[in-house]
Amino acid sequence: VGRAKNNKGHADTVRCSNCSRFVGKDKSIKRFQQRQMVDGSSRRDIKDNYAYDQAEFYLPKVYIKLSYCVSCAIHARVVRVRSNEDRRKRYTTKLRQRVRAEA
Repeated sequence: VGRAKNNKGHADTVRCSNCSRFVGKDKSIKRFQQRQMVDGSSRRDIKDNYAYDQAEFYLPKVYIKLSYCVSCAIHARVVRVRSNEDRRKRYTTKLRQRVRAEA
């Protein structure tokens, strides 16, 4: 229960990003975290000493894939406990919900 193995036999395991528990890859709750490479003050220093045009200044972001076990995801409020009816609805971000509403 709570897996997406679907007659696969064996699913790989991943480590929880929070507690390092081994969780099935299909069962783990996966989220991407988007971070800046450098903090704000360092970013400003780099921008001031940038050799090229200031308007085209761009520092890349870091995207980190986090995998949580069920208990850590609930504890950290990544996911919430939902009723039987609401569990049928797939998780989507608020951004995606807004885009669908406008269309």
